[in-house]
Amino acid sequence: MSSEEQRRQPDEEPGQETEAANDAAANAGEGSGGPIEEPQGSASDPASVENAPDDVEYLVEEEPGVAEEELAVLAAELESTRRERDEYLDSLRRLKAEFEHSRKRQDRVRERILQSASEKLVTELLPVLDNLDRALEVEGDVREGVRATRDHFVDVLMREGLVSVASDGQAFDPNVHEAVMGQPSDEHEEGTILQTFQRGYVLNGKPIRAAKVVVAKQV
Repeated sequence: MSSEEQRRQPDEEPGQETEAANDAAANAGEGSGGPIEEPQGSASDPASVENAPDDVEYLVEEEPGVAEEELAVLAAELESTRRERDEYLDSLRRLKAEFEHSRKRQDRVRERILQSASEKLVTELLPVLDNLDRALEVEGDVREGVRATRDHFVDVLMREGLVSVASDGQAFDPNVHEAVMGQPSDEHEEGTILQTFQRGYVLNGKPIRAAKVVVAKQV
């Protein structure tokens, strides 16, 4: 064999390079603690999804019809709520209008009652005014005429529910009496009314003016 043929001859036989690479890979695996495991499956392989860690989340596309159905349900509920709101508002408006109408009607009725009561009272007092006019026309002592006129006037007021408050000799009652002063007295118990300065009156059971009185007190 010539020197030129020796240079052309490969240093190693075919296949020896592959065997050497495999031996190097095996030796590397042994040095790292064991053989290298190849990954199972791929992104398109279902086995890779099953063997994936549990903390990995995957997005699942929803069906287009589900979202549309939910939106339709929400829209229907919103429309129903709006109708109920409008019905409530309409009911409140009608109730408010009825209340205002009832209040105005009651005010008119109350005004008519007051006018009727005033007319009735004035009508009954007109004879009292006539008696006073006649008493002033009489010459001489007019006390009898005035007394008769007063009695007539009191009778009219009593028919309207006016009653005078008893005071002289009665026990003091703060509900119908007003003590303007106290006077020492050994003859009367403390709190006894000795004198009345001004009469008190009760109208239909309601005190409208307290009697101003002098009350006895112990020395």
